[in-house]
Amino acid sequence: MKPTILILFFAFSICHHSFGQDLVYRPINPAFGGDTFNYQWLLSSAEAQNKFTGEDESRDERSDLERFTESLNNQLLSQISRSLFNEQFGEDGLTEGTFSFGTLFIEIFPSGEGLVINILDTSTGDQSQVIIPN
Repeated sequence: MKPTILILFFAFSICHHSFGQDLVYRPINPAFGGDTFNYQWLLSSAEAQNKFTGEDESRDERSDLERFTESLNNQLLSQISRSLFNEQFGEDGLTEGTFSFGTLFIEIFPSGEGLVINILDTSTGDQSQVIIPN
């Protein structure tokens, strides 16, 4: 027999007795359908590779005097804003219209959702909207 025929014969005989199976993709990440038990392993692996360290925000390095000063400033600003609010809107509270406080432009109007307050900072262009439900 020729060597090529002999090689073909062995190739076919080996292929005839070999078995195969379907390839199945199984995701590892639980967010993509993987096993939920992989979550802790993936999290610990990601934390081990993380080169960034977060700052410890639990420590307050301000002194008692700095905290007291900040608290006093907040209380004074709150009292000033409350007196400005009462001076502008009176004791009745919010009324419809447009108002101006320095660089803040405030528009108050009723809508189907409730009382709408649009606040515009004319110096920066920042906007905010507050809706007080009925």
